Amino acid sequence: MNSSRPELKVDWCSYEAAKYAVMHWHYSKAMPVGKTVRMGIWEGGQFIGAVIFTSGSAGVGNFGRGSGIDTLEVAELARVALSVHECPVTQILRISIEKLRRAQPGLRLLLSYADPEQGHLGVVYQAGNWIYTGVSAPDVAYYDAQGKRWHSRSISESGYKKRLGRLTRCPKPQDMVRMVDLPQKHRYLYPLDKAMRRQIDPMRQPYPKREQADEAK
Repeated sequence: MNSSRPELKVDWCSYEAAKYAVMHWHYSKAMPVGKTVRMGIWEGGQFIGAVIFTSGSAGVGNFGRGSGIDTLEVAELARVALSVHECPVTQILRISIEKLRRAQPGLRLLLSYADPEQGHLGVVYQAGNWIYTGVSAPDVAYYDAQGKRWHSRSISESGYKKRLGRLTRCPKPQDMVRMVDLPQKHRYLYPLDKAMRRQIDPMRQPYPKREQADEAK
């Protein structure tokens, strides 16, 4: 059966291409910190975005400490940065995940978060049969005197953070003028083998619905 949709291509892409997608088509306007695996997305030969996975992220570390699962077996789906597109996001993610699974056979679990502050509930993950496991730990953000917002992971009491194995300067909490509480993010898991699915299935909770999210505001 012929489809009216343009041909979809998912393939490895450069850091620069992924950064372009994030800066233009993702609300964060920032690449994730740490080692990344980057998938470029093309429709009809036109670059329309990127899907980015990362290992060693704070989200993976926090989840691993709380669950007892080896963090070396876990990666985070950190960015889905897409321009206007015709192919479903679920299809793009399915192909990206399968490509990642073949390239990294030791990987057993994917983790991702949906941010209520951005109006995100995780509907794409629900459609893709990810397992919902509740919300992340409470967190805060800071604002400096110029009004720039800093996540708690981007500042340090010492004024230094380790990034990619190197110490770099960063703001201190006392340099900030305001602190705000952040809404807890919805956490979704995607097991890559049957044994991992059985292991995490007891963590499963009912999917959040839009009316629940509205009530929580």
